[in-house]
Order: sequence, then C-alpha cells, then structure tokens
Amino acid sequence: QVQLVESGGGSVQAGGSLRLSCVASGYTYSRNWNFMGWFRQAPGKEREGVACIYIGGGTTYYADSVKGRFTISQDNAKNAVNLQMNDLKPDDTAMYYCAAASTWLNGCLKTRGFAYWGQGTQVTVSS
Repeated sequence: QVQLVESGGGSVQAGGSLRLSCVASGYTYSRNWNFMGWFRQAPGKEREGVACIYIGGGTTYYADSVKGRFTISQDNAKNAVNLQMNDLKPDDTAMYYCAAASTWLNGCLKTRGFAYWGQGTQVTVSS
C-alpha cells in the first residue's frame, strides 16, 4: 500500500523558514513515479501547485509566487522529497500536501494526474 507522509509544518513569523519532508512508503518512487509535487490549500481557496520535480531527471518547476524562495529536492536514499521554504510570507499560510504521479504530465503544477496524496501538514505564517 502506497503512503505519502508529510512532516515539518509549523508556525513561523514572516521572513522565517521551514523545511517540509514527504516520505514515500510501499513504493520506491525513483523507479515508479514520474513526478512528485507539493501543493497547498488555504481555507476557501482551491488547491494550487507550489513546486514539483521530475523524478527521472531532477527538473524542477515552481509557481511564480514562490520562485526564489522555495526549493524542491529529492532524496533517493530516504525515498523522500523535500521543500525548503525561505522568506515565508503570511500568504504562504495553508495546508501543504505532497503528491505523486506515475503517468507523464504536461505541466506538473496542476493537481490533475497526481494519483497519490498525503494527509497534509499545516504551515502558518504570522505577520
């Protein structure tokens, strides 16, 4: 059974940093998935793509709102994908979800195509 478990969320002040981690179990993602991504959803808003990575080649993609502040990376030894978030802003407050896709995607910042999802970890940024 495939599981994605996120960790690392919390509460920080604006300008602070957090590092989210997503560990996959029941599957060796480097051999079975094409993309992994981080998405977020704030109350009353749609879920949006934040960052994603092509597992096979390491190419990364970012939403314009987080470019230069967030970095997605993969850790094959730990079967994990991390999201380093720097210079956090109150608008970054949301539940953050990790997701995985085994199919090829034309654009991985959309939720479509991601079949596996974690339960989420809350990030709260105060001003």
